Amino acid sequence: MKKVVSFLVCCAFVLCATAGYAEVKNPDTFIKATVSTVRSIDPAAAYDMASMQKVENIYEKLIVFDGPYTDKFLPLLAEEVPSLENGGISADGKTYTFKLRKGIKFQQGGDLTPEDVEYSIERVMVLDQNGGPAWMLLEALTGSDTTTDKDDQIIPGIFEAIMNSVEVQGDSIVFHLPNPYPPFLGLMAKSWASITDKEWVIEQGGWDGTLENAPKHHRPNSGDEVLHHIANGTGPYFMKAWEPSKEFVFERFEEYWGPKPALKYAIFKYVPEWSTRKLMLVNGDVDSATVEDQYVKEMMEIPGLTMYKLPQLAISCAMFCQKIDTTGNPYIGSGQLDGAGIPPDFFTDINVRKAFLHAFDRDVYAEDVLQGISIVPSNPIVQGLPYAIDVPVYEFDLEKSAEYMKKAWDGQVWEKGFKMTIMYNTGNTMREAAAVMLAENIMSLNPKFQIEVGDMQWRDYLNQYRQFRFPVSLISWVGDYPDPHNFAHPFMHSNGSHGRYLGMPSPETDAMITEGISTTDPLKRAEIYEKLQHLWYEKAIGLGVYQSTEVRFYRDWVKGFVGNPLDAGDTEWLFRLSKEEPK
Repeated sequence: MKKVVSFLVCCAFVLCATAGYAEVKNPDTFIKATVSTVRSIDPAAAYDMASMQKVENIYEKLIVFDGPYTDKFLPLLAEEVPSLENGGISADGKTYTFKLRKGIKFQQGGDLTPEDVEYSIERVMVLDQNGGPAWMLLEALTGSDTTTDKDDQIIPGIFEAIMNSVEVQGDSIVFHLPNPYPPFLGLMAKSWASITDKEWVIEQGGWDGTLENAPKHHRPNSGDEVLHHIANGTGPYFMKAWEPSKEFVFERFEEYWGPKPALKYAIFKYVPEWSTRKLMLVNGDVDSATVEDQYVKEMMEIPGLTMYKLPQLAISCAMFCQKIDTTGNPYIGSGQLDGAGIPPDFFTDINVRKAFLHAFDRDVYAEDVLQGISIVPSNPIVQGLPYAIDVPVYEFDLEKSAEYMKKAWDGQVWEKGFKMTIMYNTGNTMREAAAVMLAENIMSLNPKFQIEVGDMQWRDYLNQYRQFRFPVSLISWVGDYPDPHNFAHPFMHSNGSHGRYLGMPSPETDAMITEGISTTDPLKRAEIYEKLQHLWYEKAIGLGVYQSTEVRFYRDWVKGFVGNPLDAGDTEWLFRLSKEEPK
């Protein structure tokens, strides 16, 4: 793994242009223009980069990743990082012990205790929010990646398993794993492992920490989680204001226990239009802005900017839903295969999926949209991960695409035609380009094929996606930890963060993914992940659109940025940043 990390770190570089301003604008405030809206700031629900960034500056974990490294950690709320050498990890790899720092206070005034840690981790698993991050903690600490069975009924004994997996011993918190889980430290360094104030959460109406009341707080509706729009962490910043779909404002926590951050405020503005974001950055009205690949070259000519380029463990895919919710659904027309819509199981026919895959021009997309910066991957286990290989792809071929459409649904698709809509999140021009390419190429096959392309704000997009509303979803994944399991499970497992929204039963694939994380033999793991990568192709599960290379632009008065291959988009570690006059 160290070779992988070293490659990613060494590929990062910095380019500086001539300074364009004599003095720093807004010297005590960092301002960023972004295309993403925040869905939730509850650590148990936040599982998109825009939301996780807010959580990780308000809350803290026991440990954090060490700067740019994905295999090194630093203690934060814990006094030290557990290891075999210091006795924090048991010889069998099934017990992890963290000793908690003392004298730390929450932003609302409460004292941090080991009981807060136990409660916080258990709460994430108890809520097990749909589309949330609990699956990883559940998998590592209970052996099950979900709290419900295939009929969406609570698994008997699962809450007992959760309560028994974490315990307090004096000033320490002990985690009991049913089996060794090599990426466990990586799990504990991300936003879902954020520590909340138990008493305060209970006062807000949250789970009371008891076994008997756990079912009452299980899987709240999206937006109804208790900490959706309120927060109380131990971190260097607190939420000063949040206007959904407009801006999110941080203010420095003056009683923070650690080193005092240089900046007092940070503002994240929602600006979906590229020309507006560009003007704001060029004029110095913002300190950073989201810049998609196709705009990188023009920004390299702008004076007064610093550019960072960092390959990422991240991927965006187009996924085909095979169990679309038809209730009042505007994206599937009539809801039937009658020329005016598509049926909810339209994509269960592999011929339809293969036709769409052959309609994506990888070469043109890589050159015109990605500008040679990011790459078009062959499968979700991206370059830079252990066991990653290139597998066959469905090359751009409209004749083959037409052949598959003629076979689809016993010829009915070609004879009757269909109508549907592909949606993308507003401001994401790379996803927009992929949606338009698929739509135009498929429509060129037959005048009876009708595909519209539309957009909506990211928060709403996520909610609609998680309700099985979209026939085709353009969705991303940024690695939680640098292991192929963290990419195979989300996209290919029937309980995966994205796989569950395909509506595609896959017992063979599920079993293989479970075996992959359960085995410690590198040769066996390599064999398993090779098979999984080929299954992605053979079953035509989805389309790899791009593996990101993060390119960021900052005004050259911003100092302190440190990139990590597991960070993306909105991720900003505000405590590291400062603003100084360019030299």
